[in-house]
Amino acid sequence: MKQISTIVFFLFFLFTSAFSQNFDQTVRGVITDQDSKQPIEGATISVAGSNPLKVILTDKDGSFRFANMPIGRITLYVSNVGYEKIILPNIVVNSGKETVLNINMQEAVAQLEGIVLTFDKNKGQPLNDMTLVSGRSISPEQTNRYAGGFNDPSRILSNFAGVTSSQDGSNDIIVRGNSPKYIQWRLEGMQITNPNHFSDQSAVGGSISALNNNLLATSDFYSGAFSAEYGDVLSGVYDVKLRQGNNEKFESTFGLGVLGTELTFEGPFKKGYKGSFLVNYRYSTVSLLNDLGVVKGLNGTLNFQDATFKVVLPTKQAGLFSFFGLAGLSNFLFKDVSPDFWQTPGIRFVPNKIGEDYDKGSHLANLGMNHTLTINKNSHISTGLSFSSEGIDDDVFENFKTDTSEFNQRNFKGRLIRSTYRGEITYNNKLSSKLKLQVGSKYALLDYNFNQSMFRDSTNVRSTLVNFNENISTIRNFINFRYRFNEKVTTVFGVQNMNVLLNNKSTIEPRLSFNWELSKTSALSAGYGKHSTMESIHHYYTQVKLSDGSNIEPNKDLDLLKAHHFVLGYEKRFSKNMMVKLETYYQDLYNLPVASSKGNIFATINERLDFQYLDLVNKGSGKNYGVELTVERFFNKNYYYLVNASVYNSTYKALDGIERNTRFNGNYLVNVLFGKDFPKLGKAQNKTISFNSRAFFGGGKKIIPLLRGADGNLAVDPANNRYYDYSKAYQNDLQDLYQITMSFSYKINKPRATHEIFLNIDNITNNRGRLTEFYDPGEPGSVGYTKQGTVFPNLMYRVYF
Repeated sequence: MKQISTIVFFLFFLFTSAFSQNFDQTVRGVITDQDSKQPIEGATISVAGSNPLKVILTDKDGSFRFANMPIGRITLYVSNVGYEKIILPNIVVNSGKETVLNINMQEAVAQLEGIVLTFDKNKGQPLNDMTLVSGRSISPEQTNRYAGGFNDPSRILSNFAGVTSSQDGSNDIIVRGNSPKYIQWRLEGMQITNPNHFSDQSAVGGSISALNNNLLATSDFYSGAFSAEYGDVLSGVYDVKLRQGNNEKFESTFGLGVLGTELTFEGPFKKGYKGSFLVNYRYSTVSLLNDLGVVKGLNGTLNFQDATFKVVLPTKQAGLFSFFGLAGLSNFLFKDVSPDFWQTPGIRFVPNKIGEDYDKGSHLANLGMNHTLTINKNSHISTGLSFSSEGIDDDVFENFKTDTSEFNQRNFKGRLIRSTYRGEITYNNKLSSKLKLQVGSKYALLDYNFNQSMFRDSTNVRSTLVNFNENISTIRNFINFRYRFNEKVTTVFGVQNMNVLLNNKSTIEPRLSFNWELSKTSALSAGYGKHSTMESIHHYYTQVKLSDGSNIEPNKDLDLLKAHHFVLGYEKRFSKNMMVKLETYYQDLYNLPVASSKGNIFATINERLDFQYLDLVNKGSGKNYGVELTVERFFNKNYYYLVNASVYNSTYKALDGIERNTRFNGNYLVNVLFGKDFPKLGKAQNKTISFNSRAFFGGGKKIIPLLRGADGNLAVDPANNRYYDYSKAYQNDLQDLYQITMSFSYKINKPRATHEIFLNIDNITNNRGRLTEFYDPGEPGSVGYTKQGTVFPNLMYRVYF
């Protein structure tokens, strides 16, 4: 550990001598109309607080440029006759990388004698102007700044109201008590696979994201009552955007850290052409952590690598083309893995079994193309094509010991490949300054190849769980209108149509939302949406054995899960940097697939790692409701804070009609974040130290407890495979949870490069709260526990040049 630490710090401090000179960089960008995507000529951009005042106008291409901008943070004011003013605060200017901005302006509704009634652009508001409730934007600065982000966009979301994770080290996303498998991931506007390494077969999460924070642009996250363009989703939508590469200057980023090494290249294709490329590659061997002594008992290998790219190709007549890709490979082999470290699929308890080895491999690939073609100054057509693939190979080997020998055998074998081909087209027309139309259609061909088998009992007779190679097609259509009655009242209304061609299931889903600015500093919002989604594909092809020994597939006619979302919100801006937001919601879930037997409490919304293969009926129901309060002080004058609290409930009913908690009902959560910068340090005033912290408090997830007698002692029956007390399913959790995370960074700007070192310490108090329990004869009382992840320091050095 000392040797590696010495190398890292040597690489960093090699560049830390001060220079007695000024440091500056170029700040430039393009301004376009938000609806038509046309460049805006003659817009005014000024730098707040500059002396003398720095001000410039955009050219015919909507471009602007400030050369020799001093390093640090700046605030830009953007205005133009006929448009609402925009304030862009705290733009970071580093010496090692140009600052390139893409700014959209909204046409104003009301004008008086040529003077526009202007309003500051609210910080944190979603980029998609069709979203008026339960949405927010997440800036690149936030993804890199917030403690606990782990260079992982998934983990950033748990900083916000109504969103949490399982706290077991995975990066799953639980929104308002819904299962994480109902999250929809999008990249550059196209739906993609679960973008996580070591993802599980239920696609609910993973350990490390293949997405890299260093490549992200401002992205949107939605937690309910979605706009009509979003279909086949029940829980939340994370619409991730990649930033555009520098189209004038070649730039690079190199990173070296505990979790791996990365390299980024970006630049133009040729001088004078506005096209650009952005490419990143990352490799990691986390088994090094075992040598460092950071992780105890890893006892195996853990490897991943990923690559991301975005290519932008503008043309004079044929429109704008962009190509993007995200791919990843990961694998591990753990010896003597136990449930408290990593849960294995297909677990069983049999005599003489002393442990398990888990061999896992996975891949993901997402390739896509977007094209935007301008028809006239008010309308354009967007088209997209993409291919996504996700594969998981799982092998669980059981280790046995007898009086005369030790041996192992493969119990569980899983081979899963999900491939999807997508095509979509959307027509946008700004009919007037008040009315915008959006209409589109999306086609998806989902191809699945699943094969799973395991030993069901001690007879060691291998049983096939699922074996199919099938495809399903879906067609989604939508129409959306945004109407602005005046500068205070805006409404969005539309309809989503979902069609599953496998069994001819379809829905008509109305969506409606509005925003009413009660004053210059306060607003009221409300929204309703009917939503639906398909269940995991293996349920449709489940084979159930009848008493005569024959097999049937009873779930081919399985209908869509459905929900009504209701949202009411109030927002108060005490200043341009201080906001309080209150939002309450109610989600009425129905048509939920549940076991066809009244004696079985299974519902697909509780499904986790192990697949269930049961006869299902769409007769379950559920409800999620809660209140979320957010107090946010946006970064200004070198500090910020974010405090949010959520009180919620999430329940369901199976065929027995008893209302139970869902597995993901934590009842409450609280986040407290604070961060502070100390800029302009050193003789050259070119150094910045940053400190960020996060404290999380919340209820644990509900469990199915082990069988216990009246005296409270364990009463499991391994001989008959009876371990859990389903009569008490999801009644309680084991305990409330908390976690404190801190991060530090040190940045040095040099004439041609910017150097930065990060240290993030996750769960700094090493609180190991209990999450679930399982039968373990080797533990006291024969009860083992899965627990919160241990303290984990993540050190990384980056240089931008």
